[in-house]
Amino acid sequence: MNPNFSANTQAILLLTAPLIAGRGEPSPDLLTPGEYKRLARHLHQLSKAPADLLSDGVEDILRETQPVCDASRLKRLLARGFALSQAIERWQSRAIWVVSRADPDYPLRLRDRLKDDRPAVLYGCGDREILESGGLAVVGSRNVDDHLIEYTQNIGRLAAKSRKTLVSGGARGIDQAAMRGALEAGGRVSGVMADGLEKAAMNRENRSLLMECQLVLISPFDPGAGFNVGNAMQRNKLIYALADAALVVNSDHEKGGTWAGAVEQLNKLRFVPVYVRSDGQASKALAAMQHKGALPWPNPVDADGFIDVLENPPIAEAPVEPQSQLILAPSAEPAPVDSKPADAPEVVDPFIGEPGGSAEAPVAIPAEPSPAAPPEAAPVKPDEQTSDPLAVAKPIAHPAEVLFVAAKQSILRVLESPKKAREIADELRVTEAQIKLWLSVLVDERVIEKAKGSIYQIRPVDLVDLCAPKITTDELGEKR
Repeated sequence: MNPNFSANTQAILLLTAPLIAGRGEPSPDLLTPGEYKRLARHLHQLSKAPADLLSDGVEDILRETQPVCDASRLKRLLARGFALSQAIERWQSRAIWVVSRADPDYPLRLRDRLKDDRPAVLYGCGDREILESGGLAVVGSRNVDDHLIEYTQNIGRLAAKSRKTLVSGGARGIDQAAMRGALEAGGRVSGVMADGLEKAAMNRENRSLLMECQLVLISPFDPGAGFNVGNAMQRNKLIYALADAALVVNSDHEKGGTWAGAVEQLNKLRFVPVYVRSDGQASKALAAMQHKGALPWPNPVDADGFIDVLENPPIAEAPVEPQSQLILAPSAEPAPVDSKPADAPEVVDPFIGEPGGSAEAPVAIPAEPSPAAPPEAAPVKPDEQTSDPLAVAKPIAHPAEVLFVAAKQSILRVLESPKKAREIADELRVTEAQIKLWLSVLVDERVIEKAKGSIYQIRPVDLVDLCAPKITTDELGEKR
C-alpha cells in the first residue's frame, strides 16, 4: 500500500484506526485495545504477524482467528485499503509519522514500561529521539490563575537550563505553560496529545519548533480526533512513562484527569517518583497525593539542583493498602515468590523479538515490606463496634451482598480512568452481561455515571461514600 509504512503498521491501522472516515464517531467494527491485544497474542501463537493478514493466504488465517475475533468483521476492516491510502497521504502532507508496536523504532520507554498495554499505534510529528530522553513530566489543571502559570513557566525554563526534556500533555493551563517556558528558553519538549494532533502539527509557531528538533508531539489517537474525556485520561500513563520524574502543580480533589493520572501512577504503575508543588497556597488535592506517597517538590533554584532532583530522588515509602478480608476463590496451591501468572503479558514483543532493553523497575518507590505478623486479636464482644464489617458478631451478610461489595471495590479500582463496559469486563475477567448488571446498580446508587459514548466513570464524590455498600439482596434480585 505504502512503502513508507511497514506492512505490520498498515495492518494494525486497518484493524484499529478510524482513518479519514472516522472524524466523527469511530466505526463499531474497529478493534478496541483489549480486542487487538487478544488478536495479537493469538496470531503470535499461530506464528503469524499482523502483516500476514494482508497476504494471499489470509482466508486460512481468518479461519484460525475465529475463536478470538469474528472473521467477517476482520474482513470488513482489512478491506479499507483505499481509505488507508488517503489517510497516509494526508498525514505525510502534514509531516505526521506513524509507528506501531510491531515496529523496531517504537519508543523504548513506552515498550519497556507499558509492555502489553502500550498503544497499538502512535501518531507523531517532530524528532522522535526526544521521546527517549526522559526528563520531567509537568501536569496540572486547565483553569488556573496567573501566579501558577508563571510558577509553571519557571519550571519549564529551569528544565531547559538544565538540558532536561519537559514532558506534558499539551492541554490549556498548566501543560501549555510548562511547555512554553521550556521552549522559549531553548529547551526540548515531548507533548502527549489527547486530541488535535493534526491541528497542532500545522500550527505556524509549532512548525519551526518541530523542524528545529526542539519539539515532538505524539498521540495514540487519530490525528484529527476531537476532545474526549476518556482519551484525555488514557493518555496520562504515556506522559509518566516517558519521564524520569513528575511534578503535579495543581489538581482538583478526587476528580479530573490530573487527579486520576497521578493516583494511577502512585497506586498502580509507579514508573517514576511523583512530586507535588510544595509552596504557595495549600491544596487539599496535593496534600492527599502526599498521603498516597507523593513527594514535596524541593524547589531547586539552579540547574545542578534540578538535575539532582531527577537523578537522585529521595526514597518514598509506598502506601500499604489493607489486605482484603474476602477470598472469592481459594488457590489450589501457593505460588512461589518469583513466579508469575500463566497469563501475565510478556515483555518480548510478539512480532520483533527482544525489545532492546529490559523493563525498568519503578523509580524511587521500593517494594512494599512484608507486614509483620499481627498480634493475637482479642475476642469481639457482641455489643462492641469494629471497623471490619466481616468481623462484627452479627448475622453473616447474604452471599450476594458480600460478592457485590467485592465487585464494587474492584470496579472502582478499574475505573481510575473511564472505560466501556466491555473493557471493564475484560480486566475483571467476567462476562459483559454480569458487569453491566453491577454497573447499572452503581449508576443507580450515583457512585458512577454513564457518560457520552457509553463510557463509565466515577462520580466526583468522596471516596469514603464509595466504599459503603448501599444495596440489599432484594434490590439485587430486582436488578436480575
